[in-house]
Amino acid sequence: MLRLTDFIIDCPDTMALAGFYSEVTGRPVKADSTADWAGIRFGEIELAFIRVDGFRAPQWPDTEHPKQFHLDFEVDDIEAEQARVLGLGATLRQDFIGPEGYGWRIYTDPVGHPFCLCRNKGVVWTDQGPVWPGRD
Repeated sequence: MLRLTDFIIDCPDTMALAGFYSEVTGRPVKADSTADWAGIRFGEIELAFIRVDGFRAPQWPDTEHPKQFHLDFEVDDIEAEQARVLGLGATLRQDFIGPEGYGWRIYTDPVGHPFCLCRNKGVVWTDQGPVWPGRD
């Protein structure tokens, strides 16, 4: 059986980037995090940050220094979440929100990794998270 256990992000400062994503997601940085490895638990999966000497930040959308990955966060209020992540140090890069208020916006975190805030039509939020239309 195969199980996804970690999503690991290279960075120059594990605690700083883990702190950024802790604030973005509202989940705590694990108590045993260190300068070499920090993590945030999401059920069975850990969003982890590993220190890399000589880290080269992605320069999205520059293909010479490609993004390597990106994270999508579905939100219920994109304007409020945008204000919050910008206040935490994110940078808005592109806006794909349509006239009805649905779509996504692309940001970069403090070290250049891109992530998106998404608002998809028909998604309903429950205590267990988002429920997507047409998905069981």
